[in-house]
Amino acid sequence: MKILVTGSAGHLGEALMRTLCKTKHEVVGLDTKKSAYTNKTGSIADRVFVRRCMRGVDTVLHTATLHKPHVGTHSKQDFIDTNITGTLNLLEEAASVRVRAFVYTSTTSAFGDALTPPPGAPAVWITEEVVPVPKNIYGVTKLAAENLCELFHRNHGLDCIVLRTSRFFPEEDDRAEMRKAYDDGNAKMNEYLYRRVDIEDVVTAQLLAMRRISSIGFARYITSATTPFSLKDLPDLRTNAPLVVARYFPGYEAEYARRGWKMFPGIERVYINARAREDLGWRPRHDFGSLLSRLKTGRNIQSPLARVIGSKGYHDRVFHSEEGPFPLERVMHSGPRLCAGGLHSRQKQRS
Repeated sequence: MKILVTGSAGHLGEALMRTLCKTKHEVVGLDTKKSAYTNKTGSIADRVFVRRCMRGVDTVLHTATLHKPHVGTHSKQDFIDTNITGTLNLLEEAASVRVRAFVYTSTTSAFGDALTPPPGAPAVWITEEVVPVPKNIYGVTKLAAENLCELFHRNHGLDCIVLRTSRFFPEEDDRAEMRKAYDDGNAKMNEYLYRRVDIEDVVTAQLLAMRRISSIGFARYITSATTPFSLKDLPDLRTNAPLVVARYFPGYEAEYARRGWKMFPGIERVYINARAREDLGWRPRHDFGSLLSRLKTGRNIQSPLARVIGSKGYHDRVFHSEEGPFPLERVMHSGPRLCAGGLHSRQKQRS
């Protein structure tokens, strides 16, 4: 089987390449950035380039994208070029050569404002039935690409699975208030309760989707660590998350106290992965409970795959410390932007 992985220089792309290169499959990595796992260097916005890369391909694992961290550094047109036009190019070329499977990496950020409950309301139970309300160009373009996948399944018979993946990046949080209030490891550990997933589990979900796609046709799945919470917890989660967490993990407070950590006072949404577990047979190994056990015995809470990939960042420049890891507002430039490899590429495809 010949598998095309887009965004092969990014977090997830590299994780997939590392995993698939150990199999008997022929694997081709595509990215705008050269890397040890990139065989084809170019942009998915270039239709001719995509056509060349698609020759003989049986399965596409599409992770290339502009991310939320690029909202402050890239134009809306950049997002459209990469996330929409790039995905359209891949879908059209995949359909033309009768690719067997197309797995698209989307994001839980596509839910947008649907993730925030109104004042006084319980936390939100996020399943695939929740209607997305994108709040920025990132969410809009990812949702549009999802819809293109559905369109190509319906009109061209191309089997497509969309994986709405929660955060797995190791980089520090973009919110200054979060960085100030919580140690980075503390914040990420808390997020495993409701909105984070280890990259090893993301890779497993991708491979299961690839294998089971023919019996599914088209579907969207939330891929996030399994939450311990239930619907009855939602009111208390919003107002007193430490109380709810203590019900499920009575020993967590002592371990947190030993490290000087603290739980978030409130949690406003919970991602539910039940459909992915049922349909794909997905069994994420990394959740709050398993990570807590590792903490107690002094083990690293990251998977070996997450550790070997490490932090990549999302930009080819370092921003001033007061801006945080990247600017949240659009950065205007009077001339070409420079990056490590020369002139800035409008379609930087990193996962």
